[in-house]
Amino acid sequence: MATEMDAVHCPVCLKDFTCATINGHLDACLLKSGTDSEPPLKKSRISLTAEPPGVNSTSSSSMAGAPSSSVFSLFQTNNKSNVSGPSERNGSSKQPAVTAVNKGAKRNLSSEAEPGPEGAEGLESQSSGFNGQTLKASLDVSPLTLLTGNKPLAELLRPNTLEEYFGQNKVVGQQTLLRSLLDSQEIPSLILWGPPGCGKTTLAHILSSTSKKKGTARFVTLSATSASTSDVREVIKQAHNELRLCKRKTIMFIDEIHRFNKSQQDTFLPHVECGTVTLIGATTENPSFQVNAALLSRCRVLVLEKLSVEAMGLILDRAVARLGIRVLEQDPANPKQRDQSDGHEPKIFIEQKALDTIAYLCDGDARAGLNGLQLAVQARLSSARPGQSERGGSEEILVKEDHVKEGLQRSHILYDKAGEEHYNCISALHKSLRGSNENASLYWLGRMLEGGEDPLYVARRLVRFASEDVGMADPAALPQAVSAFQACHFIGMPECEVILAQCAVYLARAPKSVDIYKAYANVKACLRNHKGPLPSVPLHLRNAPTRLMKQLGYAKGYKYNPGFSDPVEQQYLPEELQGIDFFTWTPS
Repeated sequence: MATEMDAVHCPVCLKDFTCATINGHLDACLLKSGTDSEPPLKKSRISLTAEPPGVNSTSSSSMAGAPSSSVFSLFQTNNKSNVSGPSERNGSSKQPAVTAVNKGAKRNLSSEAEPGPEGAEGLESQSSGFNGQTLKASLDVSPLTLLTGNKPLAELLRPNTLEEYFGQNKVVGQQTLLRSLLDSQEIPSLILWGPPGCGKTTLAHILSSTSKKKGTARFVTLSATSASTSDVREVIKQAHNELRLCKRKTIMFIDEIHRFNKSQQDTFLPHVECGTVTLIGATTENPSFQVNAALLSRCRVLVLEKLSVEAMGLILDRAVARLGIRVLEQDPANPKQRDQSDGHEPKIFIEQKALDTIAYLCDGDARAGLNGLQLAVQARLSSARPGQSERGGSEEILVKEDHVKEGLQRSHILYDKAGEEHYNCISALHKSLRGSNENASLYWLGRMLEGGEDPLYVARRLVRFASEDVGMADPAALPQAVSAFQACHFIGMPECEVILAQCAVYLARAPKSVDIYKAYANVKACLRNHKGPLPSVPLHLRNAPTRLMKQLGYAKGYKYNPGFSDPVEQQYLPEELQGIDFFTWTPS
């Protein structure tokens, strides 16, 4: 036990520990006290003062010198020295009743005795993440219970370690800087940016599991969709006390951090700056636009890519292995998976082709893939239950590719009309048209329209392209684009999609000329770079509707071009710009 010089008193179990082990012990002790769902039994004052000698001597010695206060009565539900028999509620303190309870008549408390500083880390592993106990419990129940439960499969099978985290090797793979920081528990403030289902929340969950297991940090989870600024301030206040009293850091995970406005995000600034909290934010939107620049400079942005088909295959293989589902055409004899059925539940099989279909159709979204697998298996189980109940025995269920397709329907197109993907797709369409690639032009047009884009927006961009990139090389391109815009306005989607496709192919095949675009850009540069007042309009080019204006020289000397059979030599630019050619002129 710790010496008196460096001993720290635990307010839960009233034992002494060293400063190096008190943090891990507190987590384990609080976790242990929180697992007892029954209300604590009342302890009479007589039993506290007149306890027979020799009974619970260990607990009594550990309480020596500790003041008896009601402040910590809530935390003493699992303390062996404070558990009394039912007879004490009536005022009696008979020794046999107390001994029976302490021996484990209601619960085997002796087997759950505090292991001391050395065993704190072992108990800490019982709470290793957001759903660490759920995942451990899921390994001990049948596949039928998991598949027919209320929780989605993606939540039940969330990984706990980086070894089970697939698809983001560029970010957290071996030999990466971030991986070494995570292994050493030196976690910086991070902004996790990626599409839905790529593993942002799972990566935060793994960090939570590791930090709780090692007792190096306290992990708090909030969602910007439901949390308020007062909730954030309360967590920051607790983090400050945790750092001051226990010398332990606090990691705050904010899901959908882009839902916080700029003023709410400013709440994190001083505390992230001074290290009171380590912020981990997850967002599907571009942090450059949705996260405060001051907060962005204090965090490192990790870009998580959409999961590849190979990564989705690994995730699905891990899922079917955990669920005990046999994969046909992969391993004809796997007794480990076959024995997981208890003989009364149906045996579940799935075709390898069905798993491959899920990997392709989920569009890199692991959540959609796992939940689609769960939906397909649940549907097959529901259809097989009537026949199973009639025969009274176990039945084999096969999940085919058609069942998977029926659940997923089609590929989920990632497109946000107000987000970054909107600008990415229209930029790709414009560049494909400019490069005269009609196939790519049709593809990006389809990505936008099938994702829900406004067809009039696309039509306006095609009108602009007809003048900017085609120009005088094909003057008929502009009327074609304007006609397409009007047709889209008249009939709308989905009938107008073929009209936009026709216009896109016409513009892609048309010859290109940017002379007008460059010439007008030179005009704008000339006007912006001119020093001093702009030159006045020459008098012979001015209109003279009144006698006074004619007397002042307006329109004097103007040569009316239709009145001459030969070309007319006449100045049309101001004197300072004579001889300039905006088609060839280069701004200085």
